[in-house]
Amino acid sequence: MLEILPRPQYIEQSQLNMWVDESIWGHRLYDEQTPWLCILEMLCITQSEASNGRAFVESKLNDLRYEIYPRLYLRNILFNNPHIEAVATEGLDDNERWQTWINAIANNVGGLASPDFSYLKSRFESFKDFAEIVKFLQSSAIEGDSNKRWSSKFVFPYGPDCLYEDLRVTGEKVTNDRRFFGRTGELLYLMLCRSGRGEEILSRLESTGIITQNYSVEYRGSKWNQLVLALQSPSERSVPRTSGSPPYLPYEKLLEYGKLADDWLSILRCDLPDYDSLPHIVTITGLHLIIYLLSRAKATLGEATPTQFVLEIVAPKKTTVRELASDEFQKNNNLPQRAVEYTVRSIADSPEWQACLDSYTPGEDAIDLLEERFAWSAKEESDGSGSPEDLLNSLRERAVKRHQQHLGKFHGTWSREIGLSSSRGSRRTRYAPTDSLLRTLVFASVPTRMEFQEFLSQLHQKYGFVIGDRQATDLINSGDADREDFVANAERLERRLASIGLLKRLSDACAYVQNPFASEVR
Repeated sequence: MLEILPRPQYIEQSQLNMWVDESIWGHRLYDEQTPWLCILEMLCITQSEASNGRAFVESKLNDLRYEIYPRLYLRNILFNNPHIEAVATEGLDDNERWQTWINAIANNVGGLASPDFSYLKSRFESFKDFAEIVKFLQSSAIEGDSNKRWSSKFVFPYGPDCLYEDLRVTGEKVTNDRRFFGRTGELLYLMLCRSGRGEEILSRLESTGIITQNYSVEYRGSKWNQLVLALQSPSERSVPRTSGSPPYLPYEKLLEYGKLADDWLSILRCDLPDYDSLPHIVTITGLHLIIYLLSRAKATLGEATPTQFVLEIVAPKKTTVRELASDEFQKNNNLPQRAVEYTVRSIADSPEWQACLDSYTPGEDAIDLLEERFAWSAKEESDGSGSPEDLLNSLRERAVKRHQQHLGKFHGTWSREIGLSSSRGSRRTRYAPTDSLLRTLVFASVPTRMEFQEFLSQLHQKYGFVIGDRQATDLINSGDADREDFVANAERLERRLASIGLLKRLSDACAYVQNPFASEVR
């Protein structure tokens, strides 16, 4: 059985109200943190660790501490700046525009006690140039059209000076917030650390210009990073904040870590222009974290069968494959909660629990055991008169309720975010990949070109995707579907891939999936 690392001693009992989800998946997979924001949080950590010469090196397990920047001048200019467009179009000379805007933003600024934006005037030839650059960076922002508060919006990660933390800003008061940087990026960073591929991943990220080991006052980076840097006060690089308590990832070694890193490297090795690899990195990371969520749930439940996804390649009308894809989605969606309930109930089979039942004070001893094992403050929720069985049921109910608030939504939310699931044309959600996800799968799985049936086999082996009849053998043999259902499903995928330029048919019996950005060295 896979060894689970102990709960860290630095986590005080007073800081916890329960330790159930964390014992299975770590701290934490969080549904409100989108895949893009997970990558941004992870890149912030990578840059901090690279600056200190230890990127993707975990000298001590679950002891990650890093520095992260607030960059409040940059964020106010980009996301808390409603006046800039109006000022730019007013019939004023350039000096008047600068002065009008500086006065306006000073009255609206957040998180800065004594803001001084005068440095900007010497960096741009005109206010109009400044306004155009701000408009460009706003248009390329991550999830820029969201209704998130301005302190939780993020510029595209063109380089180290684009990386900063999620904050809550109230007037001049600035506090770290875990709503959108919910620590999933920290878990991702630890997974890549433990994959054994960190050195090459760092090298590839450095070649894109996103990360550098030479970050200093003199560093300027790519032309895009320099644009962002030009908006920042000279003080922006000098005030990083040290992260709080380290994240916790329960497993030192997992096959999933290596598979995740291998797909990162496959995408980063593609000859994609500039920063075009990042959206595919986001998508493939989302897929791997969903697989991690489900595979850890199955392992907890003692289920040896690998995680499976029946994918419907969308048809004009309802098909058997659609029903099976919906059933598989619901089955997988229930897995994490089943794992939580099993984890709580399993203590009843332990010698420690039996000792509680046999003691003179079974209720009090059960409370102590549940608090020790699950960090549950049962003493605060019980008068001690309940039986051990009642306490265990109460804990199970509370653990499930807590799970349903965030981690229980992770599979559904992230499946939709990465284009793995859809409810289009149906009242039920099912696995149905988008064109964007299909492109990512080709870039991650096809070195140059691959015969179509081999590609289907590869997707089944790597991710558990059931698309064609060869992968659906068990479903066909059980009578849940006919072979023709999955043959037609695969044919629809073949046409989809051809329509987006990723498949070429050479003859009636020979079709190849092709990676148009394959590099010579993979």
